[in-house]
Parts: sequence; structure tokens; C-alpha cells
Amino acid sequence: MGLIIKSNIRKVVKELDKENAISSVADEVGLALEKKVEEILLEAIKRAKANKRRTLQARDL
Repeated sequence: MGLIIKSNIRKVVKELDKENAISSVADEVGLALEKKVEEILLEAIKRAKANKRRTLQARDL
């Protein structure tokens, strides 16, 4: 799908890791994150359809 960008994951991990305990991010993290986001979006699509809306909204997440 290409939704998740590894360099952005590294930036966010660096920002969130206040103790600087994490020095690198494995490739599989991007793949797992991509899968998780896809699952969340599929559920949100179902919710929007169930509510007879054609617009995906934040509340569907």
C-alpha cells in the first residue's frame, strides 16, 4: 500500500522516546504498522457504510 514511510516512523519514535532508549527501527515495524492501519481503516469503512455515509470521518476510527 505504501501508506507508512519508514523514515517518518524513525522520526516519531525519536520524538516519543524521551529517554533515547531506542536506537533503531526494524523493517518489520513498518510492515506491522501498515497492516494495523489497514485493519483500522477497514473497520472505519464498515462503520461509515453502516451509518449510510459516503464520507469517512474521524469518529469512524
